[in-house]
Amino acid sequence: MADSDSTTDDFTAPLRAAVASVMTVSDMTIGRNENYTVRFRGRLTLDSVEAYDRVAAAFRSHNFTPLFRNDSGQHVILAVPGVIDPKPSNPWINYLLMAATLFSAFYTGALYSYDGPATDLAAVLLEGLLRIHTGWPFAVGLLSILLAHEFGHYIAARRHGQHATLPYFIPMPYPISPFGTLGAIIAMKAPVRNRRILLDIGVAGPLAGFVVAIPVLIIGLMRSRVETIAIPPGAGISLEGNSVIYLLAKLFVFGQLLPSPESYGAGGAALYWIRYFFTSTPLPIGGKDVFLDQVAWAGWAGLLVTGLNLIPAGQLDGGHTLYVLLGERVKKLLPVILIVLIALGFVWSGWWLWAGLIYLLNRRHAELLDEITTLDPARRFLAVATLILFFLVITPVPLTIVGG
Repeated sequence: MADSDSTTDDFTAPLRAAVASVMTVSDMTIGRNENYTVRFRGRLTLDSVEAYDRVAAAFRSHNFTPLFRNDSGQHVILAVPGVIDPKPSNPWINYLLMAATLFSAFYTGALYSYDGPATDLAAVLLEGLLRIHTGWPFAVGLLSILLAHEFGHYIAARRHGQHATLPYFIPMPYPISPFGTLGAIIAMKAPVRNRRILLDIGVAGPLAGFVVAIPVLIIGLMRSRVETIAIPPGAGISLEGNSVIYLLAKLFVFGQLLPSPESYGAGGAALYWIRYFFTSTPLPIGGKDVFLDQVAWAGWAGLLVTGLNLIPAGQLDGGHTLYVLLGERVKKLLPVILIVLIALGFVWSGWWLWAGLIYLLNRRHAELLDEITTLDPARRFLAVATLILFFLVITPVPLTIVGG
């Protein structure tokens, strides 16, 4: 045990007592010129979750925060000076952004149902304002999904005693965004304690949003109609992309895979669908597809948002899920994920933007206070199931604009 003079003993005595109650200590080091004050190494004698709670309470009374780490087969407890006391947020910012997003969603829904001439953009946008009340089906459908997603995160965080902000909704009206919003975020106001809590918070959002998106989509599809895909002279249409879940939802409601082309071609249905799923080609012009009403459009958007959030990289929900499963090994997978996104960018250029954002902003993972605690079997199963969900809801080519 290093540095055991009387001054050090007086300084470290309460910290050593707290650590000794949960761990057999093999050595102690004073962290001169390090980012910790004292380091204890040994083996925990208690469950790591219980041990962290006990040490954190004792350290806090002496203005220290414990970090639990693994080091060459030993458990390490670092005493870091200071404690985190998050300050309350100003909820009025959240309320104002929510109100703006509500207006934007109503406005986008009104424009989505507009079927008049579209030659004068200014006149179309003005018509959207005059008809804004008609956008409520889209607004209610989409915001119910986004609220479920964000409050899934928020409620899970609060259940674990983690400080988090209320959701910050991001209004973005048409024509900048086809959904009237860029979604929403919540911010953690303190580091997450361990992998189990990070998983619970990370998956609660997309799972809650998915649970709401499915009935919204089904109800919307039942309100929609199947028609022949045709491009009016001088006009254009947008074809929404397909995920596995979206294809199954259309099969459930209409009893057929849609879009249904005039001909599957020489390769047959299987080859056609593999190619169309990943590239949205050949375009099924002249075939049949579902023309989505406002509610169905909101449900489809909800699935798209779920898929994007579950991309298994960085600070995205899917990134947190992969990190709690693999730990630092995820760094080796990041180049693979970026290569896949760049490759997908050749069929939908939006993936290049996502690859750039992940590379620039999302490469780092959340630093946990306790890196000793591992996932229990139930959470490990949940993490794997959530990553499987990503492949079921991701849409390789979200939108294809034809004509116009």
